[in-house]
Amino acid sequence: MHTASDPIAAHCATAPYSWTIRVYYEDTDAGGIVFYANYLKFFERARTEWLRAAGIGQLALSQGEGVMFVVKNTSVDYLAPAKLDDELKLTVVVERLGRASVEFLQQAWKISPNSSTLLAVGRIKVGCVNCASFRPSAIPPHVLDRIPR
Repeated sequence: MHTASDPIAAHCATAPYSWTIRVYYEDTDAGGIVFYANYLKFFERARTEWLRAAGIGQLALSQGEGVMFVVKNTSVDYLAPAKLDDELKLTVVVERLGRASVEFLQQAWKISPNSSTLLAVGRIKVGCVNCASFRPSAIPPHVLDRIPR
């Protein structure tokens, strides 16, 4: 278990973006814990809000630029369970920005008034593709300029 005094927690505190969610009944499995695949949904939502905070709307990007971001690769390490009604903080950090891809480090933290517990760590690579052909496409320059690093 990692707490707010750990170096990992300190890194999380300095992450460029974080987004808070609550665990709902629909997020849990028969054992009452968050179903493992739902962390990918949580990470996706955090990246979407991160882009929105940078002034990049995914619908506008696809309709106006003819490109969209798609997930190419994921890996998630699960460290501790989240349960119904837990408050989670999801973080988004750009690890590498390429011409047509972005690699993210994302973390899911259970937060409470006196501590934080690291629950999951994900590495997600997304690629920019042409909406019509689904072939790789360069990230538009005005988007690259807005991606917080």
